[in-house]
Amino acid sequence: YSRLPWQVPYTKLMSLPVGSFLKIKGTPAVSFGKNPQLQVDFHTEHEDDSDIAFHFRVYFNSCVVMNSRQGGKWKEEVKTSVMPFKDGQPFEMGISVLPKEYHVIVNGCQSYTFPHRLDPKSVKMIQVWRDVSLTSVIIA
Repeated sequence: YSRLPWQVPYTKLMSLPVGSFLKIKGTPAVSFGKNPQLQVDFHTEHEDDSDIAFHFRVYFNSCVVMNSRQGGKWKEEVKTSVMPFKDGQPFEMGISVLPKEYHVIVNGCQSYTFPHRLDPKSVKMIQVWRDVSLTSVIIA
């Protein structure tokens, strides 16, 4: 059987050096009352259990958590209640890799920043998953 291109979890081997831009379009798969989540991970190896340079997790009905995993251990998480995502509405999310940090833009508004804890050049795989229906994942 063939996988749909945007099936979740969506995994792609790629590098994301400074200057890269990742655009993700999708829709929460269930209503916010069912506590859906969106997770984007920038892995440093080709395995799910590898270190993560940037972990971005949306708890659609409450908050966003950003973190990194180094040496197999999660570091201090950055949590925010800024929630530009709307129940049942499609979203467009862009992640820019800047020299000092990641910038995350949701529906055209700059929403989050996260400082680099691991060199962005170390990223070898991205994964987009949880309770979302994806329409596209594009690297520019």
